[in-house]
Amino acid sequence: MSITLDILQIQAFLPHRYPFLLVDKVIECEPGIRLLGVKNVTYNEPFFQGHFPQKPIMPGVLILEALAQTTGLLASETAGDELAGMIYYLVGIDKAKFKRPVVPGDQLMLEAKFIKSNVIYGRLNVVRKLTANLSQVLKSDVQQW
Repeated sequence: MSITLDILQIQAFLPHRYPFLLVDKVIECEPGIRLLGVKNVTYNEPFFQGHFPQKPIMPGVLILEALAQTTGLLASETAGDELAGMIYYLVGIDKAKFKRPVVPGDQLMLEAKFIKSNVIYGRLNVVRKLTANLSQVLKSDVQQW
């Protein structure tokens, strides 16, 4: 069964708020399997004012943060009430490679896939893939605590 989440439901899971809440909605979630989130990138994002203002691009660290938030949502949906209130931290990224810049007008499709979990250490390993306007922007292996 696929689950969708609006911004209010996302805020119930994530502690982030504007300007650092970087997932606008979840269009598909299969707990324990995968989650597909959306970030609409608009020109009035605060980081565009100072990050190459003549040719604005979204900072790579914020793209990675959007992916980390996506993984936190997948972990929350997978655990349900069992781990309610837990905060998830990004602890590692392997093999991250940016393929093209993200610019105003892009829509990031943030995909987190559940690979395995080590309950003893509270570690969740996922593979994330990010696409914008049908071309791949980033692919990485990520670890989340």
